[in-house]
Amino acid sequence: MALRKLILGTIVLINLIIVSFGIIFTPSWFWLLLVPFPLLILAVINSTQTKHAILRNYPVVGYFRFFFESIRPEMRQYFWESDTDGRPFNRRQRSIVYQRAKNERETVAFGMQSDPQAIGNEWVAHSVFPCHIENHDLRTTVGNHLCKQPYSLSVFNISAMSYGALSKTAIRALNKGAALQNFAHNTGEGGISPYHISGGDLIWQIGTGYFGCRNEMGMFDAELFTEKATRPYVKMIEIKLSQGAKPGHGGILPAAKNTPEVAAIRHVVPGTDVMSPPAHSAFRSAEEMMHFIQQLRELSGYKPVGFKMCIGDKQEFIDICNAMLSTQIFPDFIAIDGSEGGTGAAPLEFTDNLGMPLYDALTFVTTTLIKFGVKKHIKLIVSSRIITGFDLLKVIALGADACYSARGMMFALGCIQALKCNEDVCPVGVATQRPQLYKALDVQDKYVRVAQFHRNTLRATVEIMEACGFKTLDDVSADKFFRKVDTINTLSFQDIYFRDTGKLVNSHSAFEAQEF
Repeated sequence: MALRKLILGTIVLINLIIVSFGIIFTPSWFWLLLVPFPLLILAVINSTQTKHAILRNYPVVGYFRFFFESIRPEMRQYFWESDTDGRPFNRRQRSIVYQRAKNERETVAFGMQSDPQAIGNEWVAHSVFPCHIENHDLRTTVGNHLCKQPYSLSVFNISAMSYGALSKTAIRALNKGAALQNFAHNTGEGGISPYHISGGDLIWQIGTGYFGCRNEMGMFDAELFTEKATRPYVKMIEIKLSQGAKPGHGGILPAAKNTPEVAAIRHVVPGTDVMSPPAHSAFRSAEEMMHFIQQLRELSGYKPVGFKMCIGDKQEFIDICNAMLSTQIFPDFIAIDGSEGGTGAAPLEFTDNLGMPLYDALTFVTTTLIKFGVKKHIKLIVSSRIITGFDLLKVIALGADACYSARGMMFALGCIQALKCNEDVCPVGVATQRPQLYKALDVQDKYVRVAQFHRNTLRATVEIMEACGFKTLDDVSADKFFRKVDTINTLSFQDIYFRDTGKLVNSHSAFEAQEF
């Protein structure tokens, strides 16, 4: 109360002095009221309002609190964070993507900055007899005996990010980059936009909103699906059950990003918040989902069809495996998303507290598929914080066949981790629908960076494989990767994740069926 009176009194006194000088000396003094008089009005208004206690107690200086709070992320990122601080990606991780995308020098000097004795530190065992690998184009074939158009998938691809969430220039640059380096681009659940059709191979993701293949009631439309799924650039179909950022929660497209163009692509009303339902309406059980997979396979001309999920209730995935055996319908692939989240905006509780982390989810899925004897039919694709060759090889050691990267590809486009993806104010034009922002993203420059990031990441992956004596992806094994689990002990991934299941040789071999 005393400070509020002091602020008001000071501003009133300043205004009175200026008015007095204007009356006594010259009217020119009145021009000085352009600043203090509006401040006086603002101070009076703030002193009487009841919405903000800070502004009521500190009528003018209280705004400094809101200002400094608004620039806190930038101040922390640019001035106070070390190279190994920062979330979800630290400066060291972002820098390696920028360097590889720009084809710049990526080596570091003077040793490691992280603490090798810190709990959680990970490393891979190298060999005294390194090998040489000629082919740097690491790929896996997706498509089981029920598929007639198998697809040769790169082990490193663009994760699901919809047009609408990302700008048209960002989508076009990603797709052209995929075309240049021959890897796949997941459309995200927002449907196939004109900007996805720039030469790159597409994995068409079908979410609970069935965007691009829905009728007026929001239900699945087989005719619309067939028309798009049979296009030559659509190589695989992915049914989205859930995602790591918000498992059990439908996707969110803010009204600000739902332009008439986006709405036309998705078959929704423009200028409205678009909320995807939490669950699919085309199926209600594991058995029905298997039949829906077969329906999509037939409608697409027998292209590879799979599903994406973040693991929650383990029994539900076991039920899905039982449904595979009972129907004898096997998805061609399963995409596993970790609860670590991704580019999608989500409620805080869903981001931080729902879903299984990637490594736990991946190893659970791997061992469950092996026990049911169905792993030989299904390829595993993982998505969650995959940006380096080491990240990629770790998940391959745990059972993955290929990877998606979302935020890594965004960094390659120039993302600065401003953490404003859901506000339509992305400063580099990646996650916005504002023309004045996304036009700054030059497609001709950025698509080359996307391709170079992919190429240099695979090069780094092969270099690690050579150093470890892994001649092929089949040789990458969990017993060669290690983690510091406490202040004294270091365990291999084999001991951490597969202690009770025996040695997991690799994710590509055919396994014998086992009973639970």
